[in-house]
Amino acid sequence: MPTRTPASAGTIRKATSPDAPHIARLYAMLVSNPAMHVLPERLAEIADDPNTALFVFEQGQAVLGTVLVSLCADVMFGRQPFAVVENIVVDQAVRGQHIGERLLQAVDDFCQTAGCSKIMLLSAASRERAHAFFERCGYWGSAKRGFVKYRPAFGVRA
Repeated sequence: MPTRTPASAGTIRKATSPDAPHIARLYAMLVSNPAMHVLPERLAEIADDPNTALFVFEQGQAVLGTVLVSLCADVMFGRQPFAVVENIVVDQAVRGQHIGERLLQAVDDFCQTAGCSKIMLLSAASRERAHAFFERCGYWGSAKRGFVKYRPAFGVRA
């Protein structure tokens, strides 16, 4: 059961394979998709990938938030990569306690160390409260427009 202690009492760390069920529980708060399946072995692979970080916020024995960041190779600015942030979610019971800000600070630190030119983040169009949060954290919702093509539409042309 999540506690109401301040986020300062928790820690941010990279996820490990035993975190799989905790991350799956958090993802279920973000999306309802029966195909979702968080594999412990995939978490282990990501932990070994220098271009990807899956961070979790842990308080006591509870994993209360997570975010994934991946570096993407680019050629526009020499060897500077850019980053893509996905699947940021904080347990509903502890939202508003600055856990999301701490997770995004971990992303910023990871990207700063990697020398990223920018960090991109997509969010469902209907998640207006999340959009306001992202803007408070320094992301510009009006700077660009994001587009997504899901697997069933691969290869489909108008």
